[in-house]
Amino acid sequence: QVQLVESGGGLVQPGVSLRLSCAASGFTFSRYAMSWYRQAPGQERELMAGISSIGGITKYADAVKGRFTISRDNAKRTVYLQMNSLKPEDTAVYYCNARLSADNYWGQGTQVTVSS
Repeated sequence: QVQLVESGGGLVQPGVSLRLSCAASGFTFSRYAMSWYRQAPGQERELMAGISSIGGITKYADAVKGRFTISRDNAKRTVYLQMNSLKPEDTAVYYCNARLSADNYWGQGTQVTVSS
């Protein structure tokens, strides 16, 4: 059974950091490209960061470039999103995604709220 379980979200003040984790099981993690998306209330789900299967290629949305870093540990079957200098506009549900050809898996999401 495929599972992606996100953790690490919470309520934080502007300017602080959070690290999200996504633990994967039920598929060959090292073969899949991994991504983090987010969805704010009333908005579409948007790609924030992606990392290739081996980890050598990363990409970021302009809104988070320079503040967020995606990484993966294939031995631990986990992908991370380090989020620095958080802003109120980063408030959203953050989702982990795994993709390989026609396979496209999603986690249940973790809420991140940035508010003073």
